[in-house]
Amino acid sequence: MRGFLNHIPVMAKKSGKYSSKSKSSKKQGAPARPAQAVQAPVDYLERPQPDSPNAPMLRKVFWGIALFGLLVLAGLSFGSGINADDKFQCDYSQKLVSYYSSFGQDSAALNVPEGNMHLYGGFFEIVAGFANKTLGFEQSELAYHNVRHLFSALLGWVAILCAALLARHIAGWQAGIITLVIMLVSPRFVGDSLMNPKDIPFAAGYMMALYNMAVVLDNMPKPGRWNIAGLAGGLAIALAVRAGGLLPFAYLGMFAGLHFLLKNGGVRAFADTKRLGRYALVTLGIAAAGYALAVLFWPYALQSPLKNPFIALSKFAELEVKIRVLYEGANVMSDVTPWHYPLKWILYTIPLGALLGFVGALVLLPRLLKTYNPLWVLMVLFAAIFPVAYIIYKDSVIHDGWRHLTFAYPPMVVAAALFWKELLTLFSTKKVAQYAVIGVLALSLIDSAWFIARNPAMPYTYFNPVIGGVQGAYGKFETDYWGISTRQGIEWMEQQGILKPDMTETVVVATNMFYSTQQLLAKYGDKVKVKYLKWERRCDDAWDYGLYPTRFIDGDALATGKWPPDNAVHVVKAGGAPILAVLKDNGKNCALGMAALKLSDWPGAIDRLKKEVESVPDNEIAWANLAQAYLNSNQLEEAKAAAEKALAISPDDVQSNNLIGLYWLNKGDPGKAAAQFEGALKTEPSNPAAYYYLATIAQRQGDNQTALNQLMKAIEIAPNFKPAYEFSAMIYEATGNMQAAQQFRAAMQQIK
Repeated sequence: MRGFLNHIPVMAKKSGKYSSKSKSSKKQGAPARPAQAVQAPVDYLERPQPDSPNAPMLRKVFWGIALFGLLVLAGLSFGSGINADDKFQCDYSQKLVSYYSSFGQDSAALNVPEGNMHLYGGFFEIVAGFANKTLGFEQSELAYHNVRHLFSALLGWVAILCAALLARHIAGWQAGIITLVIMLVSPRFVGDSLMNPKDIPFAAGYMMALYNMAVVLDNMPKPGRWNIAGLAGGLAIALAVRAGGLLPFAYLGMFAGLHFLLKNGGVRAFADTKRLGRYALVTLGIAAAGYALAVLFWPYALQSPLKNPFIALSKFAELEVKIRVLYEGANVMSDVTPWHYPLKWILYTIPLGALLGFVGALVLLPRLLKTYNPLWVLMVLFAAIFPVAYIIYKDSVIHDGWRHLTFAYPPMVVAAALFWKELLTLFSTKKVAQYAVIGVLALSLIDSAWFIARNPAMPYTYFNPVIGGVQGAYGKFETDYWGISTRQGIEWMEQQGILKPDMTETVVVATNMFYSTQQLLAKYGDKVKVKYLKWERRCDDAWDYGLYPTRFIDGDALATGKWPPDNAVHVVKAGGAPILAVLKDNGKNCALGMAALKLSDWPGAIDRLKKEVESVPDNEIAWANLAQAYLNSNQLEEAKAAAEKALAISPDDVQSNNLIGLYWLNKGDPGKAAAQFEGALKTEPSNPAAYYYLATIAQRQGDNQTALNQLMKAIEIAPNFKPAYEFSAMIYEATGNMQAAQQFRAAMQQIK
């Protein structure tokens, strides 16, 4: 046998052809050596082709659904309201247009203190801004905002499409179709796609990068040009929206390295320097192109391309905005929400099909890794889980639900689609079982699809059946935190003839969503005047109608049905729950009573505020200020009764809690007064008056040090609270510390 092998000629490749000449034949008498077979490196990523024989038909279905989704999103975008953050976004957009139009001469876009918008990339705002400029639309026109909403919807569709294409790349057209369907009936994502200029463009860039990353790496060493462009474009869009867009760049480095190793036999792959160089060249080239393109859309980054994007990323941790949010029925500050805040929001607001599918993907993970390319399965899960886990680990401040994590949702849906697709494959020989799987998936998506159909203007207010829908979440979680329902309130006023072009008298509209209301009412010119009044300050000025969504309303008042108030003439609902109230003020009694109170006209204030509570019995502001007027008139029992009425409506009302404490002080019971003020501080820690009165009690009891400690707490939370400085100076003067007294009086003088 050995002699037979020695006489088989070695097939040598030369110039693309094979020759039967062996090297040994050149040397007469030298025995021929057996050929050494070159062993190919182990490909740990190789899996069977995922597509089925009916792939051509499924491909047509896929693109049909995708086109339908594009038309739906585009159509819905024209009915959306204006979100509250557009006050900052539109201002930045105009500054960016001026910057680029003047070739950098107008440098206002380089430093935008209000909202720190210069720390954000300008991709969305530049494209939308120049589109509006070209079309001649002004910010005060609805058409201006329609252009922005349409562009947002297109980017939302891009995110959906790229998620579906990634699912198709991993598991075939069936998985792609399932992803499309789940995404298109995801009310939160669809709703944000209609009007969210930050989170949706970022999600689009994120998903473009992930999808094209997988395709580019799987086609190494010669990836397609379009996928290279798509990957660079995705990286650029993500970074040109926010500094967090550096994350996909890190993904590219990590997964390119893993792909190189797993595709080429593990650590042995490093011996193939040519292939390693190709990977490095493509990866670094695409990353450099994406980074350079992103910087072109970001004036702040243009000033120092290799430094400022990283400065922006670091500053976001310092500039986190802390606002009051409603979570699990309590109104708390966004910087003290528990670690599970994003998890519960996700659990309660995504379609059941996505939720069940994602959990199922985790359960079937070993099977998915064996069936499909394990690197992309893990990438999908990592892209969905890591951002959420990192937010929890860093204890980052997030608010408005989980909108800051919107980009993590499409990968979550891809993972869910892999689970549903695997179930269909598992029962491929049992048609009845397959139909059952399809039926379960369809049933798990009906609720969310129906919600979008019933609430096309604001589907983002959706809550799933896990918490009982919007009605089950009402009073526990924020609903219309963007305040976009003001548009529906205004449209109702127009339908009723309250607002019309030929109005003869000026209508004054009060709202805590000033920007969107002002833009939507700008067409009426001087005939409509918009006043910004917070909900708890709505009696500070007179108005005819009020537009107030549930944002910042006390959770207990919502849960117990004490909102909307009695003077609501119309209520906008979503999922059967009140979202916005249109109020009518008859008589202006509350505002006039407040004005009398400021003038120390106690009888006048009592008269007006009594009329207000007779007309609107659940006006907690009127009850609280009526209690104040009674207290100032030394009508202690009446004051306590009025304050208790206010607290029955709004248990967290600071003024009423303090007034009951003052009641006990005036009754000569410092113990009960102190207990009341301490209880008020537990309810609302940012209550400087409570610390002030606790200091008063301590000082009367001869404990000056405790009094000074309480006053310092008041100053810490309210640096402009003059009474605390004055009281501190008085205590120091009484104890002979004139230097400290002078310091506090000097500090008080500096307060405007």
